[in-house]
Amino acid sequence: MDPALAAGSTAFVAPIAPVAPLPAPSLTPDTFNAQSLGRGLNAQVKQSRVLMVGAGGIGCELLKNLVLTGFGEIHVVDLDTIDLSNLNRQFLFRQEHIKKSKALVAKEVAQKFNPAVKIVAYHANIKDPRFSIEWFGGFRLVFNALDNLEARRHVNKMCLAADVPLIESGTTGFNGQVQVIRKGVTACYDCAPKETPKTFPVCTIRSTPSQPIHCIVWGKSYLLNEIFGTSEDESVFDHSSDADNAQEIEELKRESAVLRTIRESVGSPEFHQILFDKVFNTDIVRLRSMEDMWKSRKPPEPLKYEDLLERASGALANKDAVLKDDQRVWSLEETFVVFKDSLDRLSKRMLDLKAATNGSGQAAIITFDKDDDDTLDFVAASANIRSTLFGIDRKSKFDIKQMAGNIIPAIATTNAIVAGLCVLEAFKVLKGEYDRAKEVFLTPFAPARLLASDKSRAPNPDCPVCSVFQTRAYVDLSRATLNDLVEDFLKLQLGYGDKEISVSNEVGILYDPDETDNLDKKLSELGIKPDSFLTITDEDDENPYVNVVVAIQEAKEPLEDKPIKAVSSEEVKIPTKPKKTLAPDAHGQNGLGTENGSRQQNEAIVEVTPAKRPHPDGPEDVGAAKKAKTSAWSKPNKEDNEIVVLDDSAGGAIVIDDD
Repeated sequence: MDPALAAGSTAFVAPIAPVAPLPAPSLTPDTFNAQSLGRGLNAQVKQSRVLMVGAGGIGCELLKNLVLTGFGEIHVVDLDTIDLSNLNRQFLFRQEHIKKSKALVAKEVAQKFNPAVKIVAYHANIKDPRFSIEWFGGFRLVFNALDNLEARRHVNKMCLAADVPLIESGTTGFNGQVQVIRKGVTACYDCAPKETPKTFPVCTIRSTPSQPIHCIVWGKSYLLNEIFGTSEDESVFDHSSDADNAQEIEELKRESAVLRTIRESVGSPEFHQILFDKVFNTDIVRLRSMEDMWKSRKPPEPLKYEDLLERASGALANKDAVLKDDQRVWSLEETFVVFKDSLDRLSKRMLDLKAATNGSGQAAIITFDKDDDDTLDFVAASANIRSTLFGIDRKSKFDIKQMAGNIIPAIATTNAIVAGLCVLEAFKVLKGEYDRAKEVFLTPFAPARLLASDKSRAPNPDCPVCSVFQTRAYVDLSRATLNDLVEDFLKLQLGYGDKEISVSNEVGILYDPDETDNLDKKLSELGIKPDSFLTITDEDDENPYVNVVVAIQEAKEPLEDKPIKAVSSEEVKIPTKPKKTLAPDAHGQNGLGTENGSRQQNEAIVEVTPAKRPHPDGPEDVGAAKKAKTSAWSKPNKEDNEIVVLDDSAGGAIVIDDD
């Protein structure tokens, strides 16, 4: 025993030091992404260099998603600037950003969400030469967030040429769509035909309007252009050659000549009255004289400037309040006040433009912009006065803005859902799981699912864009001739040999066996530039090759032997066109009676909105096609609606089964 204890003394016991708590794990966005996606997919996301074209409604939501998901490098291209009308749904933008570049502001704001991500922004047109095929080829994945048909087609073509996956998306009000496009695997953007822009017969617009839109088109595309802009906007008029339209077109040209004379009086004291009496009195009196035209409808009533000016004295005194009230339908007198005031503003602008462009050779013109109050007020007032003359209901300035600006109602929630679907489909692309890629359709008013998904369509064998064989060629444009292309590249390197072929571009045919005048011309003389596309057509009647599209690229280094050579050294094997056969129908006869044939038939005649693409079979058919799944979707059955946790060495990825 310890002597000290034996003597009854108390021994000192040192207190036990408390154990220091372990430091809390560092929780970063990447930590959560790795838990959700799994380390393998998360690593691919962080290493991916992606392109997003468009920074508008879908683009703002999509950029936010890409940044928060941790995509390593994101390039954003958008030509547009921020308007006041964008702010209700493009959440990256604020009042102070109006008139600034969408791409640059989107980069600045989104960068704060995840500073670790590299964002590169371009305030530019995606069709600029610097955005070449080779530039597109530097991306792992491209996202389209556009509302422009021409730009979407361009990106689709460039991605096919560069062999880069594209995720196409669009929204129309509450409806939306997401589509994965992969060369040779899925249908491309041009595999289904697109709806042509809406046009209106000239005779209706000029002489017999019956709806507000007819008067709005007249004010925007005819009257505004003739007085302050360029000539008639051809795109909105149906110039079919029937007798009525042909006569009206000639009359329209004569009226345009008179209006151009009136245009010379812009800024003079009598300008307002001369213009008013021409379009709202003289022209209307002449139309009334055509008695046969008014046998079944009430003729228009002409107006005189001086009479309406006298009646509008009270509205003139209250001008400022009238101009600010864009939600209410103005009276005729109030409309006249807006007409006069907008002419004052536009006349001053036109005189300033003429002074600024004097001697420069540049035309002084003012074009319509839905966010430009001067042009919008003029179109709204002109359209409403004309509507009054023809007994048509007037519209508020707010409604006319929607109609004249071709504004499709944009819903922020729809954009957010579609942007989320884009990222979910991107995960499948990064993993190479194209067999699991879907075309997803957001159809909230369909009788079945809110989100209806379908397998990606196969490429359309008759698609003029993706059914072709695509190749690229390095060209020394300083010395390469069309003959070099035909004899050395096409016949020898691509293997056309003695076949009869034709060569064309977007302008027309450059060469065929009967058109040889251009053979000695340099390609540059024929308008061929870097990233031009040439289409080669096999004229052989038996076993012809599919059309070949050759993308022209500027040679990076001098080409010593020949001025044209293939980009790849691999042997080129151009496939032949498949024999067309009709599938047997339910009765054993060739036709389109099978389920597959019916779908092909539907897809062949589908009309798709230029900027926003609905389901090929239409929203109602989506519901019908999904009826078999509706019960499983609605029942609380674990087997049918199971949330599966996929476990890998990196951690579990939560996936909702969309099959």
